Amino acid sequence: MKPISAKHKPAFWEALLFFICIIIFISYFIIGLETTPHIPILIGMLILICYGLFKKINYASLQDAMSTGASSGMGAIFLFFIIGVLISSWMISGTIPTLINTGFSLIGTTWFYAVVFAVTAIIGISMGSSLTTTATIGVAFIGMAEAMDASLAITAGAIVSGAFFGDKMSPLSDTTNLASSIIGVDLFDHIKHISLTTIPAFIISFIVFAILSPKQGTSISNVEAYREALINSGLMHWTSWIPLIILIVCTVFRMSAFLALSLSSLIAVILGKITNGFTWKEITSAWFNGFTGTTNFEPVNELLTRGGINGMLFTISLVILALSFGGLLFVTGIIPSLLNSFQEKLQRARSIIVSTAGTAIGVNVLIGEQYLSILLTGETFKPIYEKAGLTKRSLSRTLEDAGTVINPLVPWSVCGVFIADVLGVPVLTYLPFAFFCLLSPIITILFGAKTAKK
Repeated sequence: MKPISAKHKPAFWEALLFFICIIIFISYFIIGLETTPHIPILIGMLILICYGLFKKINYASLQDAMSTGASSGMGAIFLFFIIGVLISSWMISGTIPTLINTGFSLIGTTWFYAVVFAVTAIIGISMGSSLTTTATIGVAFIGMAEAMDASLAITAGAIVSGAFFGDKMSPLSDTTNLASSIIGVDLFDHIKHISLTTIPAFIISFIVFAILSPKQGTSISNVEAYREALINSGLMHWTSWIPLIILIVCTVFRMSAFLALSLSSLIAVILGKITNGFTWKEITSAWFNGFTGTTNFEPVNELLTRGGINGMLFTISLVILALSFGGLLFVTGIIPSLLNSFQEKLQRARSIIVSTAGTAIGVNVLIGEQYLSILLTGETFKPIYEKAGLTKRSLSRTLEDAGTVINPLVPWSVCGVFIADVLGVPVLTYLPFAFFCLLSPIITILFGAKTAKK
């Protein structure tokens, strides 16, 4: 966010009290009334405007702060638009179906929980959505666990762990793009940097899931139904790997994320037109409205029906409102007052990272919204990291390690409520076995300081 001058200097206690009240207000709407976060944030903005006017801040300054806050997220918003296009394009070219089919081909070993974790992670990376992965592949794995009398709690923990590993590491993920864009870090640099904590958490989790896995082999009848439907869709060809290879090459040569995703999308639709016979009318319709699966197996249709610019508008509108909300918190002096207090106490890298992680976790627990845990924590700690000489990448990594992956562990959060409903396993039941989600903030707190200095 560009610097926003505070037009009022409230006392620390006043700023803290007002901030806590607004957080409680938003929490009540999201958790208690189960509304979408847009509504309480918009009402919160109106409350902040009234507070600013009461403190004799002219409306022009308040409006400018909202605009400045929203404009800081334009990089993320443009990426969200192109991600919607990319997902549809990778469906048209068969890239995502091919990746899903490859993940399913790994099923069939005796390491059931470990393989569920790994396959869910692969599919999560290819889809860029933890909730979509959980609601589709996750449901299939829960059914398999029931059939073989495996632990539903551990299976759900493996599904959630894999889905959120994929969410963190995928260039298609909205939270990954949001964390990097808000802090001003290149997307692929961000993914490379979070691998320092994410890969160790993945390895440890895989080993634990392998140890806990039942001895008997896995029933693969459900998996074969998915694979057969994917093959019969006619979308998959050897050329389906090319868009992914293009994206990897662009990453190696450090091309900007927007250009890399755009090039991969263009190559994908050209291949889809050649190999799968899509018309330009169908392609452009999929770019906006998303791709629609048309197989004879409904669970696979749910997997394939996604993408498009229209599908990203929920996230885009939330980002705009949340950043405008953040701008008002700055111009009214609430965040600057809290920051001044933090800056006096936070000097060492370890204490700053611990405080960042604690704040991201706290926002998840209080509000139950992972986007706000990234946005509010990021905007609050960005100047603290700059003053302490810590890298932006360490901040964006901590936001993911303690913001994105904690949300499914909160029973009243957006992710927690959704996952418990679709898997039929309560959050507190699978929480002890969501090893990856539990390990990520611990690893970033223990070792994050070593790679945080510029």
